[in-house]
Amino acid sequence: MPLIKPFAALRPALAHAADVAAPPYDVMSAAEARRMVEGRPWSFLHISRPEVDLPEGIDPYSPPVYAKARENLDRMLGEGVLVRDASPGYYIYRLTMGAHRQTGLVAAASIDAYDRDRIKRHELTRPVKEDDRVRQIDALNAQTGPVLLACRARSDIDALLAGLVAGPAETDVTAPDGIRHELWPIMDESLIAELTAAFDGLDALYIADGHHRCAAASRVAAMRRAANPDHTGAEPYNFMLAVIFPHDQMRILDYNRVVKDLHGHSVESLMQRLSVAFEIEGAPGPVAPGRPGEFGMYLAGHWYRLALDPGRIPYDDPVGRLDVSLLQDNVIGPILGIQDPRRDERIDFVGGIRGLEALSARVDAGEMAVAFALHPTRMEDLMAVADAGEVMPPKSTWFEPKLADGLASHLLTA
Repeated sequence: MPLIKPFAALRPALAHAADVAAPPYDVMSAAEARRMVEGRPWSFLHISRPEVDLPEGIDPYSPPVYAKARENLDRMLGEGVLVRDASPGYYIYRLTMGAHRQTGLVAAASIDAYDRDRIKRHELTRPVKEDDRVRQIDALNAQTGPVLLACRARSDIDALLAGLVAGPAETDVTAPDGIRHELWPIMDESLIAELTAAFDGLDALYIADGHHRCAAASRVAAMRRAANPDHTGAEPYNFMLAVIFPHDQMRILDYNRVVKDLHGHSVESLMQRLSVAFEIEGAPGPVAPGRPGEFGMYLAGHWYRLALDPGRIPYDDPVGRLDVSLLQDNVIGPILGIQDPRRDERIDFVGGIRGLEALSARVDAGEMAVAFALHPTRMEDLMAVADAGEVMPPKSTWFEPKLADGLASHLLTA
């Protein structure tokens, strides 16, 4: 089977695109989701976060939640708010956030390629989150949250995609956060064949965001394959909803750290310990690291720039050389005593979209004792980790802009 194939997407009727489009299901709390759907009966959050229509406090992983998702999907289908395309196609997806723009392809990506590591992963999954997506896909008989994939940039693919967005987009939605989402359906058979061949010429695709969705899609496919004596491999359940962007168009923001206490250190003793591995320089304001191996630190009302001794950077280790690893291995673990950042409640993570002021605010409020600003992980580093079959530390990447849910869903029936 090819790496990707066209599919007949379930999409909002054009008059309802802005009503339906919603942020990804996993970027807000239950309370925030409830506020977001107020006065918005067609928001896709009624499908992706169906607990918003059930009593507060309900277990989001309980059977009534998945049943409500299916009920809401059927309601939106019945009202003509969501409509399935008559024939398979691809969809060009453009994201615009301020001056940043990226153009990619919505496609059904091969689950066999994922199982065989041609769609490469770099992150561990949590069973409870994976189980949730399995139940969601099974209840809806559809994949509604697209996986964000990256491909190594190639001039022929760039030119092909650019040539398909010359005219106005069929779907053009600017979300409340200011991010513009544009979609161009590609139904011409010759163009479909050209896109399929171009992407099938790639050695690999890389999961940027959506490891749980990939793992869940693979599990659902395995279950349905086992239950289908006439399985051929071409059934829709053998593919997963994905949006693929060239790696050099993707934007990773910093993913910063805040720690609740100094692990018994005074400010003075912490600074002394840090000086063993870092060159420390005071700064008059927030410090955005200018290069890998450099960090900002906010401590006791002051910003500092920390430059790690280059001799401590394992340049030949794709995981060890990441800034998140350098901070963990030189500060968070040995000095602040947090050995397992996945589970230790003394540490929290702040996406760069919130700005450096969010770090100092939490320290000034007394909620945290120290904050660290990191240089963003580079796409090249993510792909190097995936190529090596390794796993990145938790909270290594924060992608912006984010895809919208609801603009294209993949039904698991032909």
